[in-house]
Amino acid sequence: MRNYLQDGDTLTVAAPAAVASGDPVQIGSIFGVAMADAALGADVAIVREGVFTLPKVSAQAWAVGAKIYWDATNKVCTSTATGNTLIGTATAAAANPSATGTVLLDGTVR
Repeated sequence: MRNYLQDGDTLTVAAPAAVASGDPVQIGSIFGVAMADAALGADVAIVREGVFTLPKVSAQAWAVGAKIYWDATNKVCTSTATGNTLIGTATAAAANPSATGTVLLDGTVR
């Protein structure tokens, strides 16, 4: 197929800020995890699908299967939908308090 470009699981984007490998990255409706360090505006590959340990709102408890959203203002995952972008699902319970949670990124652009 002549018009096929790539599978889309991993995308190269201009870093919206300085990022370190493993940092969450959101550009508009695209969300992924940086594969390497990158300076602001530099190309960085982000992984859009898979299971990742990500920063979360410490005061929330998550159940397996809970919808997880990205809070771009506070740069954390949350179970609160209002004003946030749906990014995936919790794959493990997360206690209150805890700094991280396990999230399945489904790669869907919303």
